[in-house]
Amino acid sequence: MRQILDRTYSAALTLAATAFAAIGILVLVQVTGRLIDRAARAMGAAPPGITVPSLAEIGGFLFLGAVFLGLAGTFTAGGHVRVTLLTRVLPDAPRRALGVAVAAGAAGLCAFATWSSLLQFLDSVKFTSVSYGMVKIPLAIPQGVMTLGLALLLLAILDAMVVLARGNTPAYEAAEEETG
Repeated sequence: MRQILDRTYSAALTLAATAFAAIGILVLVQVTGRLIDRAARAMGAAPPGITVPSLAEIGGFLFLGAVFLGLAGTFTAGGHVRVTLLTRVLPDAPRRALGVAVAAGAAGLCAFATWSSLLQFLDSVKFTSVSYGMVKIPLAIPQGVMTLGLALLLLAILDAMVVLARGNTPAYEAAEEETG
């Protein structure tokens, strides 16, 4: 089970990185198109008009996907900000109990966010909502990716809570200890 979870978090991080790369490629195409248009005008030729329609909107949706898909993997890698002033001075048993309680609270908040996102996704599917740009993108796509990212974060938090409750070290603490 551990390998399945770790591979899932890793796959989500890979998709997040791919979304960031896609943003870079789309912007590069847009900038190159503008340069080609300017060069064509300077030579007295008609500009070919190379453009990426709805670039800002598509870039925003890709950014949303990258951020939300990266949440679970970043959490397990110890990349989220945690305040450990109290937990560092507590003995092991109270530290673990506090960790489980905090994870339970975080899981509750994340479950609420996931549920709300899922309801929004379902509404977009039901009403076939699309974006306002030149390219009509079904809003269910970015909302589904957002919901998936939140669900993976919820899974990662519950995973950490179970690991803590069993008396083991969660992945984020192990990663923090490695990096110092």
